[in-house]
Amino acid sequence: MVDVTLVGVRVEVPSNQPIMLLREAAEPRRYLPIFIGSPEATAIVYALQGMETPRPMTHDLATTMLEDLGARLVAVEITELHEGTFFAELEIVQGDRTVRLSARPSDAMALAVRQAEPVVLRVADEVIDEAGLHFDTEEDEEQIEEFREFLDQISPEDFV
Repeated sequence: MVDVTLVGVRVEVPSNQPIMLLREAAEPRRYLPIFIGSPEATAIVYALQGMETPRPMTHDLATTMLEDLGARLVAVEITELHEGTFFAELEIVQGDRTVRLSARPSDAMALAVRQAEPVVLRVADEVIDEAGLHFDTEEDEEQIEEFREFLDQISPEDFV
């Protein structure tokens, strides 16, 4: 497993398909783009921007349930890639008990960004070897910086 960070979410043009972008924490710093649904993209962006909704979203509800049950989401792992579909697992700790639950990567990330404590984000070596992209030129780094600027300006309504 390799540790990753969430770079953000953006809309791919011209398909208008949201993409969640993860980046390997250590060298060689590959990027892992994962196409996700609009509702999950909105949920992630809301949390990243600290926006609150009049009523709890599904991921807010799940976060509250974890807290009220004395459980913590400690890790999200992107474990597999089959025919273009990514699979993830949540690692949840409650007391001395650890539970692993299957989840879509987008739902897992929407939960992870809502937690009070940092959540470890990992990707299986085989997955990042197969689907990871390496940006090794200055031009590519400029594109990543443009992506970050885009994220600063986007609103959740852009995903509707």
